[in-house]
Amino acid sequence: MSEVSGAPAALSEDVATIPVAEVAQSLSITVARVNQLVRDGQLLSFRREGQTVVPADFLDGVTVVKGLGGTITVLRDGGFADDDILRWLFAADDSLPGTPIAALRAGRHREVKRRAQAMAF
Repeated sequence: MSEVSGAPAALSEDVATIPVAEVAQSLSITVARVNQLVRDGQLLSFRREGQTVVPADFLDGVTVVKGLGGTITVLRDGGFADDDILRWLFAADDSLPGTPIAALRAGRHREVKRRAQAMAF
């Protein structure tokens, strides 16, 4: 499984997370498929307290938040490490306003992707 090195320091403890097994159950897929989504850049995971977890805000009910995978891909292509992507997604951005993940959850994925493209290139 692709995990973020050093990610426990990347996100504060107040960011809610879900164990990979629960992510699989929520999405009605196998744990192996969740691991594949992480490898493919549709999700990011990291270790917290010895368990592989995904930020809860990455899920919108029974689906992955629209635009998250594309945003991750743009930033990875621009040379950002996964821990940097995690930090950016949860960092306040006055120009949005709020955080990029909150903007994605609100349906403003094009706006977030434009900012990601500007940062990456």
